[in-house]
Amino acid sequence: MKNIYKNIIVGFSFLALLTSCESELDLSNPTALSLEELLQTDDGFKALSNGILDAYQKVPANEFLLTELRSDNVRANSENGNFPAISAYNVDPNNGDVATYYSNNMHAIKHANTIIDNRFLAPKNQQYTVGEAYFMRALCHFNLVRAYQNIPYIDKVLDVTTKEALNYPQLAEEVVYEKIINDFKTSIAYLNGAEVNSYRPSKGAAICLAAKAYLSQPNPNYVEAELLLASVVENSASYNYNLIYTERSNAKQFEFNADPLDSSIDLLTDAEYHANLVMDFGHVFGNEISDSFSDGALDGDWSNNPGLERNNEVIFSIAYDLVSSDNYATSDSGLDDQVETDSESHSFAMTLQGPSNGVNIATLDFLDVMNPLLQPVRFYASIKALSYNPADITNDTFTAKFPTDGEIGDNDWIVLRYADVLLLYSEAILAGGDSTTDSRAIDAYNKVRLRAGLDEVVVLTKQALLEERRVEFAYENQRLYDLIRFGEADNVLRQFSIENSLNYTSEKKYLPFPQREIDNLPNFYSQNSGY
Repeated sequence: MKNIYKNIIVGFSFLALLTSCESELDLSNPTALSLEELLQTDDGFKALSNGILDAYQKVPANEFLLTELRSDNVRANSENGNFPAISAYNVDPNNGDVATYYSNNMHAIKHANTIIDNRFLAPKNQQYTVGEAYFMRALCHFNLVRAYQNIPYIDKVLDVTTKEALNYPQLAEEVVYEKIINDFKTSIAYLNGAEVNSYRPSKGAAICLAAKAYLSQPNPNYVEAELLLASVVENSASYNYNLIYTERSNAKQFEFNADPLDSSIDLLTDAEYHANLVMDFGHVFGNEISDSFSDGALDGDWSNNPGLERNNEVIFSIAYDLVSSDNYATSDSGLDDQVETDSESHSFAMTLQGPSNGVNIATLDFLDVMNPLLQPVRFYASIKALSYNPADITNDTFTAKFPTDGEIGDNDWIVLRYADVLLLYSEAILAGGDSTTDSRAIDAYNKVRLRAGLDEVVVLTKQALLEERRVEFAYENQRLYDLIRFGEADNVLRQFSIENSLNYTSEKKYLPFPQREIDNLPNFYSQNSGY
């Protein structure tokens, strides 16, 4: 099992003190220290850095509700709480999830700024923690600018008693992106040469996320994004990044299929090979499936296997562990109960228990493209096949990517994986055009296609790339931001809204700025258009 984020109180925040371990984050709880005392300990900056990761565990807790549930991939059951309102683009500035997501990111930013404010005190052997802090500060602001658009950029620990927040107004979107990219680039310098661990920020992750920020800003910088991504893709072996992929010659056979020319020879069928690729795709998320194979497909049950979660495709992830605890906060916790714990999962809504709240139901539009015929691999690793019934259009079909059972579970949350890097590289080379024959873009795209059991292409179109991202990253909270980045959000979501009697308008692609933040500083922050 993963050993992860157990907490100690350090002054105003919850921090964790590191004990060494070769392959895992192993955090212990020896004592409570003040910030001043912690900075003077041998491993003080390690403790502060672990505190950032500990705080970030809260961030994915409700992200699904605010991103994937507001895309054309997922809908909410009409009988469950405020989830249908979010799904229908009727989210309110006072919505608790809107406020919590903002505050959880800001809380992690505060932890990051604690290190950055004191970075000149960091000993030489802990300089990488400064890089981790810049990385996490950038990542949290990246989350916020994509969700709320115009936000302040907090670059220090604020003194709430003096209302220092008044020095941090909402900034234009392009200014926020400039600061995000600068922070990622600063982190690269500090992280250069640091030990690579997918549970910690790394140089490779910083390079790729800086490129993603270049592509996401209002005026994408395709040239800079391509240069950054090329430095990783063309040197992937040195980073030890690769897709989990079984060559056909190494595939497992499930049934005997006689060669028509020689009945003693067992032929590997396409269905059997696809079953191997299904298992590969599940392994990306740390899942394994029982090997029940019938009617040309795997029909076993998925379960989490922590031993699979550290793999060459995962570049950066947030670790969670299944721990029995009397002290845990969940995505349903109140705003006053948002504390880091050793026992939680990234999102109850996305697990096997999510259907009890009716919030990870695939839309009929999504099932048109995510079905066994079109997606012989990703369907079985992404969709709970037993709930899929195309003959019943009212049937609810749920995700299978996160088979954690309950509110506290051990599926990690993947922030960045190599398939994303490959498709971002293709996107950067496409550079906003309708199509390309550039072999670099096509090769990167085809690698993802082949792992999905699909045919290669010789021409890559913008529409095909967007569609590929939709099925590759289903339930990974990417679809809404992909639509915005590709300039297709209004076209796609407006039509989806019309067909499903929803209330999408152009302004609704972004969340309302939390009313609580506006109330905390009257006449300082303004509400987003459309709210």
